[in-house]
Amino acid sequence: MTEERIINLEIKFSHQEEFMMQLNEVVTHQGKIIERLEKEILDLKRNANIGISVEGGRTLTDEKPPHY
Repeated sequence: MTEERIINLEIKFSHQEEFMMQLNEVVTHQGKIIERLEKEILDLKRNANIGISVEGGRTLTDEKPPHY
């Protein structure tokens, strides 16, 4: 009975180890996505603060929305 119990514990451990590796891959992937999104947000904030120029020397912040 002891040997069977040890085998079952080893099986459970190997499943947990595989699960942890999968979780690590997911967390790593999500971390990369978060870094990319943070960079995009910073770029958007930078562009909004600068006010990208449009025709006639005006900036986008001077433009009225299309529904006006």
